[in-house]
Amino acid sequence: MDLLRRKYLRLLKSVKTDFKRYLYNEIDWNSNLIIIKGQRGVGKTTLILQYIKSNIKDLSKSLYISLDDIYFANNTLSGLVEEFTVNGGTHLFIDEIHRYISWSKELKNINDFYPELKIVATGSSALEIKKGEADLSRRASVYHLHEMSFREYLSLIHRKKIRKTELDEIITNHETLAIEINKEIKTIPVFKEYLQQGAYPFVRIKDIQFYDKLNSVINIIIDNDIPAIENITYETGIKLKKLLYLISSSVPFKPNISELSTKVKTSRDMLLKYIYLLSGAGIINLLSQTGISSSVFRKPDKIYLNNTTLMYALQNNPNIGTLRETFFLNQLKAKHLVAYPKTGDFLVNNKYLFEVGGKNKTQKQIAGIKNSFIVADNIEYGFGNKIPLWLFGFLY
Repeated sequence: MDLLRRKYLRLLKSVKTDFKRYLYNEIDWNSNLIIIKGQRGVGKTTLILQYIKSNIKDLSKSLYISLDDIYFANNTLSGLVEEFTVNGGTHLFIDEIHRYISWSKELKNINDFYPELKIVATGSSALEIKKGEADLSRRASVYHLHEMSFREYLSLIHRKKIRKTELDEIITNHETLAIEINKEIKTIPVFKEYLQQGAYPFVRIKDIQFYDKLNSVINIIIDNDIPAIENITYETGIKLKKLLYLISSSVPFKPNISELSTKVKTSRDMLLKYIYLLSGAGIINLLSQTGISSSVFRKPDKIYLNNTTLMYALQNNPNIGTLRETFFLNQLKAKHLVAYPKTGDFLVNNKYLFEVGGKNKTQKQIAGIKNSFIVADNIEYGFGNKIPLWLFGFLY
């Protein structure tokens, strides 16, 4: 355990606390068992290290570990916890829990047998808490860390601290909000920056090739993270990559399952499973008439890449209309239920209807529909029920 502690202290020394993701202030850190899910690369590890650095005064009573460490090839999590608590440990931070085969059962047992121990664990967004051997859903406080919002990008890269706002406030007060924010920064050019590279915090690391890093993240998710959760073969991983390529070449679209099955060389049921694996891992978003979460046996009505940064990483020349819709869905789904309506582009919370387009988008398609709005790109200010697209990046 001494080697693990040395690694922990070296890592803690290097972490910065000048920028913290939105979820930092939403977590009840007093809970005994916290699980933070999220796509690889969104900042889960940094989040917990920032909490340690800012709040735990006696580091001898804390420990950060990653369950993909070679130490756990010959040691158990339970054994480490026993040694840690015997020596006075009170706060344990566990990264990459999906890489540990019996994570659910052992976390449940640790929580039962060491009631004074506070545990914070992170794992893949594909992690199904209710699917484990032991039901942790009643014991753990579970949070999901989404990709960076436009508001967070402004804070991280441009040092502009702008408050988050609620959806209802955007709808009723968007003209005043737009005036306030445009006093702080020229939104249109910076919004275009965000669409290209704003979804992941590692954008601020200047000595990396950003899109190479992002493509590496995608490969790790498919090659390592998904197989750690689902029992899939190497061949299945190849098919997942082929499916992702086909999806990224034509999103958004109403999927033709038979055609995709033929191209990927698999059955209809397996193709649907592959689609939901990519969705669970945070690479794609699925939109249905009931919302973005559907049964694995049901074909989604529309498929999008998860965020616009992924579009730029996987496509040579992303379609501007698709970029707009992808951004809107990505930002809204973090806090709201988003469904595919019969009219318009998105139905939010079963209440608000949105049609997304360019600055000259008209109300023709949604004319006369209650609680319907135009979401327009490339405008600084809106009027009436026409709202700037970029403003929906301040929801978290």
